[in-house]
Amino acid sequence: MSDSIHKNIKLLVHRPDYDREHQQEYVTLSKKLMPVVREIAGKTLPLLEHEVSFDFVRNRYFGSKFQADSVAYGDYRYFAKKRPPAEFPSLAVGLRVDESASMSAFGRLEATKRAVIAVYEFCQICNIPIWIYGDTADVSKMEQMSVFAYTDFDHKSPDDRFRLMRIQARSNNRDGMALRMMAERLVASPQQTKPLISISDGQPKAMDDYTGSYAATDMQQTIAEYERKGVTFLAAAIGRDKDVISEIYGHERFLDITRLHELPAKLVRIIARYL
Repeated sequence: MSDSIHKNIKLLVHRPDYDREHQQEYVTLSKKLMPVVREIAGKTLPLLEHEVSFDFVRNRYFGSKFQADSVAYGDYRYFAKKRPPAEFPSLAVGLRVDESASMSAFGRLEATKRAVIAVYEFCQICNIPIWIYGDTADVSKMEQMSVFAYTDFDHKSPDDRFRLMRIQARSNNRDGMALRMMAERLVASPQQTKPLISISDGQPKAMDDYTGSYAATDMQQTIAEYERKGVTFLAAAIGRDKDVISEIYGHERFLDITRLHELPAKLVRIIARYL
């Protein structure tokens, strides 16, 4: 954070624990989700197997083989290169969860837990690296920013699925700092495609003056900076400030979740399309 407006913010990163109650909550929430997750994964895995078996990996900025059909996309990825043995499609996913106090309203918290379960389990089935972090701000003067590392691909554990049940509504939200932290993790990963999805129900607001145009400008500058480094941003808006979130992220990076029960399947399908 040394080169950002957050350089003096006191940060604490937590690695949440879990107990039997969290395990039971996971079992209860995942029961109805897993058939949908397995169905989407079942349709995706054959495509992955075909991609891996193909001699050339497509959609690269440079390579030994020109793909005329890729010119239509206008993203300059017009080439293919010879695939090394056993190389899998290159994708890493970051999922950021806003844990502001307002997430406790209107069933948003449970919908978010269902969504992170679905995304996590889909990524496990498809062997996709995933980081799921939650964050809140202003817990205390000594902890101005709190980050909760629920799953971390560098420190994988099968028990991470139970840690996801520790997601909760807490205090304020300093979105730009959270996005910057997660984007840094993705930039450092070797994968080529790096979507960073933010689930949030409101606009940024933290002490002393991190709100309004000041916070929005910080977020937009963060998005622009890390998009140049290869990170793709998407905001899943589930609350009252959808118009503000859309304006901050841009329409092309905005996903309006009006029906909360659709959130899990929508996010999983979005990640599947990146493959």
